[in-house]
Amino acid sequence: MASAAEHTPRAADRTGALPPYGANGRRPGRAALGPDGPRTAVWPGAPTPLGARFRIGPDGIAGTNFALWAGGAEAVEVCLFDDSGAETRLPLTELTHEIWHGFVPEVRPGQRYGFRVHGRWDPWTGARWNPAKLLLDPYARAVDAAEGHDYRRLPPEVYGHVRDWPQRNVADTVRDDRDSAPFVPKAVVVHDDAPDDEWAEDRRPKTPWADSVIYELHVRGFTKLHPGIPEELRGTYAGLAHPAAIGHLRRLGVTAVELLPVHQFAHEEHLLRRGLHNYWGYNSIGYFAPHAAYASDGTRGEQVGEFKRMVRALHAAGIEVILDVVYNHTAEAGELGPTLSLRGIDNRGYYRLPSDARRYLDYTGCGNTLHVLQPQVLRLITDSLRYWVTEMGVDGFRFDLAAALARSMHDVDMLSPFLAVIAQDPVLRRVKLIAEPWDVGNGGYQVGAFPPLWTEWNDRYRDAVRDFWRGALPDVRDLGYRLSGSSDLYAWGGRRPYASVNFVTAHDGFTLRDLVSYGRKHNEANGEGNRDGTDDNRAWNCGVEGESDDPAVNALRRRQLRNLLTTLLVSTGVPMLVAGDEMGRTQRGNNNAYCQDNEVSWLDWSPLDPSGARADERPDDPYGARGLYELTSRLLALRHAHPVLRRRAFFSGLPQAPDGLRDLAWFTPHGEEMTEEDWYAPASTLGLFLSGRDIPGRDAHGEKITDDSFLTVLHAADAPVDVTLPGPPWARTYELLVDTAREDQTRAPGTLYEAGTTVAVPARCVLVFQVRE
Repeated sequence: MASAAEHTPRAADRTGALPPYGANGRRPGRAALGPDGPRTAVWPGAPTPLGARFRIGPDGIAGTNFALWAGGAEAVEVCLFDDSGAETRLPLTELTHEIWHGFVPEVRPGQRYGFRVHGRWDPWTGARWNPAKLLLDPYARAVDAAEGHDYRRLPPEVYGHVRDWPQRNVADTVRDDRDSAPFVPKAVVVHDDAPDDEWAEDRRPKTPWADSVIYELHVRGFTKLHPGIPEELRGTYAGLAHPAAIGHLRRLGVTAVELLPVHQFAHEEHLLRRGLHNYWGYNSIGYFAPHAAYASDGTRGEQVGEFKRMVRALHAAGIEVILDVVYNHTAEAGELGPTLSLRGIDNRGYYRLPSDARRYLDYTGCGNTLHVLQPQVLRLITDSLRYWVTEMGVDGFRFDLAAALARSMHDVDMLSPFLAVIAQDPVLRRVKLIAEPWDVGNGGYQVGAFPPLWTEWNDRYRDAVRDFWRGALPDVRDLGYRLSGSSDLYAWGGRRPYASVNFVTAHDGFTLRDLVSYGRKHNEANGEGNRDGTDDNRAWNCGVEGESDDPAVNALRRRQLRNLLTTLLVSTGVPMLVAGDEMGRTQRGNNNAYCQDNEVSWLDWSPLDPSGARADERPDDPYGARGLYELTSRLLALRHAHPVLRRRAFFSGLPQAPDGLRDLAWFTPHGEEMTEEDWYAPASTLGLFLSGRDIPGRDAHGEKITDDSFLTVLHAADAPVDVTLPGPPWARTYELLVDTAREDQTRAPGTLYEAGTTVAVPARCVLVFQVRE
């Protein structure tokens, strides 16, 4: 093995022995940190629970138990840091079932720490132990990692190998013996069992899936520019808990927020070199720790309490909290990535390695894949999930690239250990579970395949709705399935219509406004030559690329926004909105804003003029933010009021006694039920009738559920069309509730029509009628 001694201040013993000095030539301490630090030897402690747990030890002495699973390691040290950065290393000599553990008296909450793990350095067999690298505890409850270092690139010390080795093809095989401690985040001891009287008053909303409306948001981006939130709280958990933020959510009518990743994450070097940062957070390094940069009141454990208070505030408003979680890969990337935690603890135990164990199997596109078949990795993930439910109060999870978690040796397996463990877990099987049902590996696309208990992001819904409104569907067969709950995908194994999370936009891709303003991506600001981000946008710019001062173009775009939102919110399934779409947020055509921690991604609240003036009448907002907001709020109120729009069972489509009325019927513009031939013919107009006469299921008192019936007409052509309203037995009178051709959406049109009447439907328009008799 080549030596890195000439590139480092000193070389470590190749067997993994400690270098004689720490950072800056200082000898690391062995006994005490000072007046407030530990003064005694490490006691045996216990192998469970894993991580650092403050407790009262034998003889009533307070301290912290440290426990780390490190399969195959030769030695483990816990390293304690005082406020000056001075380090004290304490060996954990007790080993139980590959868990190194010890109890350190007098170590209390707020103490910063990390681990150094000793073992072989042999990357050719996957062994990458390097005691010169301080490692983050995988079970750390908090991380002291505020944005203090303004790096243009990651320091070379954070890599386990010599990053700048002249022979690049073998650089990852040469061990770097420089101390990484000054440059990496430190874990923080937190008192998990601290009494919390306020938490005892928390009441989870427990919103049924069928009644749920999900609102995907970014903690920082949602609050950063909100004028009603105090400046010192913007961009933080406390900011999201502020009445101004929660008031918007309540007025809108959503039932759950789905937070982009809040696990502690790290920034990639390729972004730092370009002066950018990871904004979305899909680069996790701490699965128990709330991301420190979103804390308003310190990072020595204070972020834990702040996150809990945020959850309580949202619960008090009747809003559930769902976390977007990234258990498929970590921030350590591939073999050329940094050594921050799992790689240095047990690379072969935590990551999937191919036969060439120097490399990594990558089903995620991010350089590595966690080895979920390993019991200890599965334990890490499930322990993390349970912690966020039981200790932090969250109500569910959306699993990024969930197919990667369901892989067995190579193929996706719906009987995989991960899915089996979740299904039997008494805590996790009761919370909301959402799969992003794909990964980037072979056979990774699994929409419709996840088992009961799971809902899924339904990208086939997204694609069909986008294609319909841009005039790209060859026929309406696929659209019919998507609008009615996607029974072709989910009507098996006891799954229900709410297994489909319907969405038109998500954090990745165009915003709703950009979807009708751009035909192609504009990601130049990401610094990757506009190569990043998908080219499959299924967007239509209404004839002009980007912003326009043409009133006709802007009027058409406003109507298309209303069409897309209305379609989403009257469809069967669980709707998901993206924060800001309800007020016309733009990312200036960037469909991959993962590194734009700036005004490109932050919500601009100015269009919602607090004076109450219609935003579409103001020259600075041609997209009619207030009208769009009012329409969204009104549609959600309609949805909440009518169970026929929130069905818990799939439609049968069969005639029902006494008059042959179907629970679901489809109509042509002539007011006639569609035939099989109609489904295969090109069409731009579709009538959807939902009968509320006899909805499957019973209410809480065992009574039959009945509701009004609704007719929705979707017309995507660029010319008006005459539509005949179906007559008896479907209805005798209809009331028009929504007309997306109208600019003023503050109230329903309220126009009454007799059945059989021919209605002139404007070009590119949705009409929603309620049956009155």
